[in-house]
Amino acid sequence: MTEEVKPASLAAAFQKLQQSGAGRQDQTLNRVQRRARTVARLAAVQALYQLEMTSAGVEAVIREFSEHRFDRDLEGESLAQADEPFFSDLVRGAVADQAEVDRAVVSRLGEGWKLERLDATARAILRAGAWELLHRTDVPLEVAIDEYVEIAKAFFEGAEPGFINGALDGIARDAHRS
Repeated sequence: MTEEVKPASLAAAFQKLQQSGAGRQDQTLNRVQRRARTVARLAAVQALYQLEMTSAGVEAVIREFSEHRFDRDLEGESLAQADEPFFSDLVRGAVADQAEVDRAVVSRLGEGWKLERLDATARAILRAGAWELLHRTDVPLEVAIDEYVEIAKAFFEGAEPGFINGALDGIARDAHRS
């Protein structure tokens, strides 16, 4: 996989997402609600990355985002309002159900690939996306997949967004077969 392209900040990543004009949108939400969900997903990816890199607990990280990052001035830029309950649900759920989520992700890796071999940001994107696909039946599958692919594009140039798209699409198919 190619090298990660780290945006300068969470606000910069969000700005890149906004410029991309993400594909499918949840038509049950208005524009402000859709934007708040996008911020929540991006922040959830950041929080899952932070949890993996530090010894902080899930509630401490959620509290940090709530008290210090959302609706605040970040590195001289304002981050749009987040759907904080949605963010908290994503982070808590991905952590609580990590074994199930990781199994779903691993089932979509190529032969010989291990989850640990993936870049930490890609793991965080896949974990958040997989959890949402498996547990948030109120969110249209294609909307969730498109959002996480756009998040991947904010962090990576190269093959990663396509890989994440394929993995999440496969997880969605596996999870929702009748």
